[in-house]
Amino acid sequence: MKAALFPLLLLAAVTCADEPLDNWHQWRGPLQTGEAPRGNPPTTWDEKTHIKWKAPLIGKGSATPIIWGDRVFIITAVPTDRKAGEKPKGDPRFEKKTDAPNVFYQFLVICLDRATGKERWRKIATEQVPHEGTHETHSYAAGSPTTDGKNLFVSFGSFGIFCYDFDGNLVWKRELGKLNTRLGWGEAVTPVVHGGKLLLNWDQEADSSLICLDAATGEIKWRVPREEKTSWNTPLIVEHKGKTQVILNGTTRARAYDLADGSVIWECGGMTTNAIPSAVAKDGTAYLMSGYRGAAAVAVPLDAKGDLKDTGKVVWRFAKGTPYVPSPLLLGDRLWFTQANTQVLTTLDIKTGKPVINQERLPTVRSFYGSPVAAAGRIYFTDRDGTTVILKDADTVEVLATNKLNDSIDASPAIAGKQLFLRGEKFLYCIEE
Repeated sequence: MKAALFPLLLLAAVTCADEPLDNWHQWRGPLQTGEAPRGNPPTTWDEKTHIKWKAPLIGKGSATPIIWGDRVFIITAVPTDRKAGEKPKGDPRFEKKTDAPNVFYQFLVICLDRATGKERWRKIATEQVPHEGTHETHSYAAGSPTTDGKNLFVSFGSFGIFCYDFDGNLVWKRELGKLNTRLGWGEAVTPVVHGGKLLLNWDQEADSSLICLDAATGEIKWRVPREEKTSWNTPLIVEHKGKTQVILNGTTRARAYDLADGSVIWECGGMTTNAIPSAVAKDGTAYLMSGYRGAAAVAVPLDAKGDLKDTGKVVWRFAKGTPYVPSPLLLGDRLWFTQANTQVLTTLDIKTGKPVINQERLPTVRSFYGSPVAAAGRIYFTDRDGTTVILKDADTVEVLATNKLNDSIDASPAIAGKQLFLRGEKFLYCIEE
């Protein structure tokens, strides 16, 4: 009986590894909402407890680890001792508050074994001198990779877009030009793959665009201009009534584009400057928010057409306690988010836009850059000091556990199966009971 059952269990495990819902193949998870619908990671850990492995990191990066099957992918940027012949001057049209380095950086793509954390392969995607600096809390490796289960797609923005197979062989690479970000604060171009197409938010201080590449070849399928400045948010892909919408947040307008040709389906105003949070969607409605020097959230029906402006008909609007850097979590019928980068929590009913939890302070945590994630009826908030507070999915703030690692964490967590992955400044942690 056991001998007959073993091949079936092995087949089930292999099949499961190829299911997007069992992996974390893009920066906000399989549903692009922050939820791992089949995940069940631990609720307690520390430096000595429930750490399956921790892998030392080199360089600096805040991209989320990407998990597929038995592999974990991560990117980083490492300064070298190789000096530039002449320090880059940057584009004189734009004000910069950061200085470009005068050394070459290695832009690395690393594959780890999921079971052990041991390195399987490492590739130098490119070695270049950055043309601008970054914010002191930012890095040159902030755009999270993505995978379609066959190839890995990596964006280093100005320094190139790369496609690798799972054995680390380069399939193609594409250079799309240099980005000039607001005040030289840095880039975070996170690719999204859907239906054989790769989408890139190419927002910057001038000549912004949404770019669609052929995922098989890297060739440009279409590129549409955007009347936006640097935004840093990631495209959301939504199927609705036979049409695929690509939704991008923005200061001037949040917009939905037709994946087929890049034409604008709808647009809606009302966001704040620096529209960093990425959109989420459910049941025919998209939810967008921003929270820099103001607060704005809006629920837009996917049936919308044309320009809704700042006051057009939408499902609801809300203007209090919205996030600056983190993206909201969509779980069930609620949106979970914290004010600006602080620990002040709000949840909204997605149907009415009314608060369920209204600006309550989370204990033991302070400032967030990473976005909240959820699994098994639990919400995980990891702050920049490496502390994670876990809440029950409930109408009130119910703390289930608080856990601390001796590392600073700006990357968003990732969940796959019974494992939680936290990318710190010094280590990548795989947490499992």
